[in-house]
Amino acid sequence: MDLNFNKNEDHNKLLLSDLRQKFSKIKLGGGEKRIQKLHSEGKMTARERIDYLLDNGKSIEIGAFVGKGMYKEHGGCPSGGVIIKIGYIKGKQCIVVANDATVKAGAWFPITAKKNLRAQEIAMENRLPIIYLVDSAGVYLPLQDEIFPDKEHFGRIFRNNALMSSMGITQISAVMGSCVAGGAYLPIMSDEALIVDKTGSIFLAGSYLVKAAIGESIDNETLGGATTHCEISGVTDYKAKDDKEALDKIKNIVDKIGDYDKAGFSRIKAEKPALAEKDIYGILPKARNEQYDMMEIIHRLVDNSEFEAYKDGYGQTIITGYARIDGWAVGIVANQRKVVKTKNGEMQFGGVIYSDSADKATRFIANCNQKKIPLVFLQDVTGFMVGSKSEHGGIIKDGAKMVNAVSNSVVPKFTIIIGNSYGAGNYAMCGKAYDPRLIVAWPSAELAVMGGTQAAKVLAQIEASSLKAKGEIVDEEKEKELFDKIKARYDEQVSPYYSASRLWTDAIIDPLDTRTWISMGIEAANHSPIEKKFNLGVIQV
Repeated sequence: MDLNFNKNEDHNKLLLSDLRQKFSKIKLGGGEKRIQKLHSEGKMTARERIDYLLDNGKSIEIGAFVGKGMYKEHGGCPSGGVIIKIGYIKGKQCIVVANDATVKAGAWFPITAKKNLRAQEIAMENRLPIIYLVDSAGVYLPLQDEIFPDKEHFGRIFRNNALMSSMGITQISAVMGSCVAGGAYLPIMSDEALIVDKTGSIFLAGSYLVKAAIGESIDNETLGGATTHCEISGVTDYKAKDDKEALDKIKNIVDKIGDYDKAGFSRIKAEKPALAEKDIYGILPKARNEQYDMMEIIHRLVDNSEFEAYKDGYGQTIITGYARIDGWAVGIVANQRKVVKTKNGEMQFGGVIYSDSADKATRFIANCNQKKIPLVFLQDVTGFMVGSKSEHGGIIKDGAKMVNAVSNSVVPKFTIIIGNSYGAGNYAMCGKAYDPRLIVAWPSAELAVMGGTQAAKVLAQIEASSLKAKGEIVDEEKEKELFDKIKARYDEQVSPYYSASRLWTDAIIDPLDTRTWISMGIEAANHSPIEKKFNLGVIQV
C-alpha cells in the first residue's frame, strides 16, 4: 500500500469514527434520565421495542440523523422523535415506526411528520407491511402551524393509512403510551390495533380538556384506557398486559400473513467481492477534488468483483454496466472520477458529465428497464460540462435525455452518494427528487449546488461588490474575512449530516454496509410487481 492509500484510509476511518460517535449520542434520544423514567413506568424505549420485535439479524434504520441541529430553541428533536427500521418479523420483511417518548413525550415536530410520511412512502412503493408502535403526546403545539394544515403535513398520515388499506398493505398498530387528538386515528385506521393495559390510552381529548369543554369529570384510564377500548368501545382488537406481550402478539399476527406477489428481479446465490471491501477506505481520496478510479470502488461492492461494462470505451466519465450485489442483478450507473482520454485524444475531467456519457447513460437506463434490472447510482459528480464547445454540442439536450430516462424509469432505483453531489449532476444521477427507493450517503459525501470553495468565492465577490457600492473600503483582508465566513457557513450546509437531518438522504452509512442497503432495498422492491411500462415520452434526439 502506498503512502497516499494510508492517508486516505486514516481520513475515512476518522470520518467513520465520527459517524459512530454521533450515532451513539443520537441513540439516547431525549437522554438517559428520560430513558430511566420510561423504565420506571414499566415501558420499553422505542429502540428497545423495535429490537425486541425484529428477528435477530440485519436491519437498516431510516433517518437516524433526522432533526440533528434543528429546533435548538425548542430543545432539539433527536431522530425527529421517531425511530424507523426495515427488518424482519418471523422472517417477513417489514417496516417498523416507533414514537420515541423520551423526546418531548413523543410529540410531533414538523420533521417528525416528514419522517413518518417517508416511512409510509417506503411501505407504499414496496408494498411492505408496516407496524406502528404508538407512544405520542400529539402535535407539538408551539410549531403547529408548520405541521397541521398543509398537504405534506400531519393529516397526510391518515390519508396514507386509508390508501394503504385499499392497496392491501398490512398495517398493525400497538398503542403503548399516549395516543391523543388527531393522532388517535392512526392506530384505528390500521388493520388491527393493540393496546397495553394501564400505559396505553386513546382519546380525542384528555380528561382536562373534557372537563374544560363539557364539564365532565373523568380520569384518563376510564376515558380511553385498554379496558374501555377492548370491552366497551370496541376501538381496539387486543389487550396486552405489558410491552413485551403486545410485541409478541404482533409477531404472531405477522407470522400468519400469506406470501406476496413478486416483481421477479433476478437473484442467485450471493458471493462476496473477490477484492477486499475494506480497501475502499484507502481508495476514496481525502480531498474531494482528487482523482481516483471508480472501478476500484465498484469491484469492492459487487459479487465476485465481476462487472460487465456497457459501452466501455464511449462516454467514459460515466461508467455503466451489469453486476450482482448479494445475488441480485443490478445495473450500475457511476461517475468516473479519473481524467480520461477519448478516442480523439481529448482529455475529459473526472466527475463531470459530458454529452457522450449522458447519451450512454440514457441508453443503458432504457436497457435495464427493458430487462427488469434494478438500477444503482453511485454519485461523485460535479455537474455537466460547461463552455462553448459543450453548449454547441448540445449538452443541455443530452443532459435532458438522461434526466428524462431517470425520471421515467419504472425499475427500482437506489442512490449511493459517495462524494460530490453538485448541481444538475445530482438530478441526472437520481437525487432525492427522482424517487430512488432508498438514497444514502457515505461520510465523505457533499450535497450542494456547487462546491464550497467555488460557491464561497462567488458569494464573497457579490458581497464585496455590494459593500463597495455603499462606499465601504474592501481590501484583501476584508475579502478574506468575507470568504472565510461564507465558506464556513457553506461547508456546514454541504455536510452529509445537514442533508440527513432534513431527510434529503435516508441515512449516512459505513461504505461497507452499502451491499446490505442495496440488497434489502431490492428485496423490499420485489414485493411490488411493476405495473407501468417504461416510456421516455417526447425527447429531442
